[in-house]
Amino acid sequence: MPTSHSASSPVSASLDALPTPTLRRRLAALMYEGVILFGIVFLAGYLFSTLTQQRDGLTHRNLLAGWIGLVVGVYFVWCWSHGGQTLPMKTWRLRVLSAAGRPLSAPRALLRYALAWLWFLPPLALHPLFGLDLSHTLAVSAGWFASWAATACIGPDKQFLHDRLARTRIVLLPR
Repeated sequence: MPTSHSASSPVSASLDALPTPTLRRRLAALMYEGVILFGIVFLAGYLFSTLTQQRDGLTHRNLLAGWIGLVVGVYFVWCWSHGGQTLPMKTWRLRVLSAAGRPLSAPRALLRYALAWLWFLPPLALHPLFGLDLSHTLAVSAGWFASWAATACIGPDKQFLHDRLARTRIVLLPR
């Protein structure tokens, strides 16, 4: 690959001209992200339980949930505001940018992280509110997840709803 950035080089192409990746590519990156997050959450949980000398999984569970949310948030906000990519996003050649095509600021990345929880929290909140059993909660969650993913098929920008709300977008980088 040439190292010079001539006007005809794909590297120098405007960030606005980068295409939106397919839904399949974005969901594949999300699955890979789950593998990475497993390790991050495991290490964060181990650190928390060691430092608090937690002997029972229910002890300090709200603090643990807050700690894990903080650690995962720091991971995403830092990656998105320092290069616009997590490891799975690099693998799948995805980058998150502002709607204007600029790198994300930390506050914009934090907003995107908070809004991305809309993928999971609404159906999970129904579990205690309506006393749903696990199978119903999983079914509602699967339906919600599919509906949320389908928001990427609506509109000319083909972005997820949380990206539209955060005024961010995912783009596909050239090879």
